[in-house]
Amino acid sequence: MRNLQAGIIGLGVGEQHIAAYEAHPSFEVHSICDFNSSKLSEVSQRHPGIKITENPNELLCDPTIQVVSIASYDNTHAEQILMAINEGKHVFVEKPLCLFVDEAEKISVALRKRPDLKLTSNLILRCSPRFQDLKNRITAGEMGDVYAIEAEYNYGRIEKLTDGWRGEIDYYSVMLGGGVHMVDLIRWLTSAEVEEVVATGNQVATAGSRFRYPDYVCALLRLNNGMRAKVSANFGCVHPHFHGLSVFGTKATFINDNPNARLIKSRDTKRSEETISTPYPGCDKGALISEFLNEIIGEGSMKVTSDEVFRTMAVCFAVEESLKNGKPVSVNPIRKRML
Repeated sequence: MRNLQAGIIGLGVGEQHIAAYEAHPSFEVHSICDFNSSKLSEVSQRHPGIKITENPNELLCDPTIQVVSIASYDNTHAEQILMAINEGKHVFVEKPLCLFVDEAEKISVALRKRPDLKLTSNLILRCSPRFQDLKNRITAGEMGDVYAIEAEYNYGRIEKLTDGWRGEIDYYSVMLGGGVHMVDLIRWLTSAEVEEVVATGNQVATAGSRFRYPDYVCALLRLNNGMRAKVSANFGCVHPHFHGLSVFGTKATFINDNPNARLIKSRDTKRSEETISTPYPGCDKGALISEFLNEIIGEGSMKVTSDEVFRTMAVCFAVEESLKNGKPVSVNPIRKRML
């Protein structure tokens, strides 16, 4: 049986998708695309034999391709996803799914018309052994009742705002571009849904640069199980790239540090804490692709379904709205809007 064909748009992080497709026995990479000819040529030399194009529409409309990875700039995701769905292709998209709620609604409608197609987004922290270990502890009751989480997306790469494409496109959101990972992590760890958010932010770290949007955003989340969470997306921080996470339960507290995490089970300062040395992040950018491909061919299921993607995005869109109007905003699930 001939392998199914994949195409990849965007060869920054998208290049890391190639190995994941090539490692699967039922798929191979047919085409790669990037508008930067130098980048395209450079990647092509490392992966000879793959068709190249600078035009994403050529790849998206190619009938020989069954699945696409979209790793282009954030402001092009929605258009490319919709074209892929209309052309009958499965979609693996880098976060965020899109930039605006109306785009998400259009994607949801398009998917409803094509229930045979699979879509997921690269919410990769679900694959981290350290966070998988934490989820197991929460599920087993080791943490007790989790009542609060503080999650920090510390980007530590300010130059990508001030000198890169994020400062060139018409709109960029640090919550959608980074904080989305922490929102999804909270939802996944707790199996709870966010009902309301209130957000604030500023642009101090990148003031005077060509970047025009908040580089720091912080949101408080109210979840439907009584839990509260704080999520921040801090792109201007003087700090290495890191996913800060503190989980507070009635029996224990988990704190993600580097290289190890800490599990504290006593209020007594004289008692030692447990060191958790499971790998962090411990997964590559293509870790979710294999199970996505297995679901396409009916040999497994993916961790991040399209419904999960829409639910996480709905929280982030509520944060965006609250950031603009300064008021608490109820989370309205994307697919519920469509009913």
